[in-house]
Amino acid sequence: MQTIVLVIHILVTLALVTLILLQQGQGSAAGTGFGGGASSTVFGSRGSATFLSRITAGLATGFFVTSLTLAYFATQVQGPASVVERSGLETIDIPADAPEPVDRPPTPEDVPRVPQ
Repeated sequence: MQTIVLVIHILVTLALVTLILLQQGQGSAAGTGFGGGASSTVFGSRGSATFLSRITAGLATGFFVTSLTLAYFATQVQGPASVVERSGLETIDIPADAPEPVDRPPTPEDVPRVPQ
């Protein structure tokens, strides 16, 4: 399910970028609105919501929905909580004849001699 949502998310993202780049900015028509003869509005003769801008708004909504869905999936992943759990060393068998741990740093007397 997560893979399907991820593929949809990537397709929506690519379509959204493409549609945004296809649209003409409203700032380019602002100069013609003050007497250029295009219209009596400041932003040109285009309507407030053209076909491309409506599709862009729908894709933006889809982008947000898929983003939130992927974020939800990321929080539901059950994995190891720590590095120790990932390594499988959460239980260590200590032999019965193991020496007791020492609370002081080792001294030269603690180091065994190497036979020559």
